[in-house]
Amino acid sequence: MEQPQIDRWISWPRRLAWIFLALIPLSVLIVRSGSWKPGLMLYALAGLLCLMLLAFMATQSLIPRWSSERGAIFRNALPAIPGAVLLLVAMQGRDVPPIHDITTDLQDPPLFEAAPALRGDDTNSLELKPEVMEQQRDAYPDLRTITSPRSYASSYNLALITARDLGWEITREDPNAGFIEAVDTTAIMAFKDDVVIRVRTNAEGSLVDLRSASRVGISDLGANAARIERFTEAFLKAAQG
Repeated sequence: MEQPQIDRWISWPRRLAWIFLALIPLSVLIVRSGSWKPGLMLYALAGLLCLMLLAFMATQSLIPRWSSERGAIFRNALPAIPGAVLLLVAMQGRDVPPIHDITTDLQDPPLFEAAPALRGDDTNSLELKPEVMEQQRDAYPDLRTITSPRSYASSYNLALITARDLGWEITREDPNAGFIEAVDTTAIMAFKDDVVIRVRTNAEGSLVDLRSASRVGISDLGANAARIERFTEAFLKAAQG
């Protein structure tokens, strides 16, 4: 009777692992359908359950009576690993402040013109509050205006090309005023974040500022700052080429 009991303790975690793993794509579909709050809650729950199940199976493998079944236990744990990894990756964003609107110019942030009509009524406000800017200053001290020796026209064109190369959907082009607006859609959850680029001339050449704002959610988990950093790196690399 001992072997059937062991078999049960080996088999049911495997079934649970597949169930918990299946919750991950389901949560993504829920978020993509527009119900982002319950979708993200399910995503977090699925990841947590996968992590707890892995901890249980790791403990299980250390019990002497199941030493002969360790290979099966490790194989059964495989479906739970992706969910646990996705949760741990998402948890890395806990170190950033709960803000979702980031800019390279805290003194005079670029203003959105096309984005408000695209965002709708149930999205985050585009008003940058002083406390939010202070949190950004502490969390992302290296974000700053891009300075370029290029002419105004050259920097504007390069900014437009860079945005397109990054896969952003351009929603506004105004070379006379120096503004570009775009939408960047995240890969997995398909969240749409709005970006505005402002190009100005100065004595040494030109200045390029960005602002990136999430439409939903309290914290962007660092996504907007990372987006600005990717643009800055790509722009400067292209400007030197």
